[in-house]
Amino acid sequence: MPVIDVQQDLENLTLTISADFAAPVQRIWQIYADPRQLEKIWGPPSHPATVVDHDLTPGSRTTYFMTGPDGEKYAGYWQITAVDEPRSFSFVDGFADADFNPIPGTPVASNVYTFAEHDGGTRATYVTTFASVEDLQKVLDMGVIEGTTSALNQIDAVIAS
Repeated sequence: MPVIDVQQDLENLTLTISADFAAPVQRIWQIYADPRQLEKIWGPPSHPATVVDHDLTPGSRTTYFMTGPDGEKYAGYWQITAVDEPRSFSFVDGFADADFNPIPGTPVASNVYTFAEHDGGTRATYVTTFASVEDLQKVLDMGVIEGTTSALNQIDAVIAS
């Protein structure tokens, strides 16, 4: 399993996940840059993602939805804020309605994804920062750790394909 560590820090409003992959940094970058590959790893296996729009450049917006086992669709968006290909990218992530408009009152998070060479492969560090303890607790209660861990653990299969 690629995920090696999960840290939740209520004081600093962060959730940090670290994962190791047996692939070069550039290969891991490609998974996030290519919408068809991103679909294979963004949602957990129970809620596969469909990426509607995706361009990993500052100022762009990614829109997607995940489909649950019951067929229900859950939309979201990324607002890309910074890109340092292939080392890192940053984005604001939020919940959206069916037209990909942000849903007021739902958690919005700032994310920094970093990829570095490590032991012949890549160490990925995913840091998510929330606006409040309540927002962090909401996503923890929704199962974000389990969902993200199972989503990230799909990367090995994408690398192998």
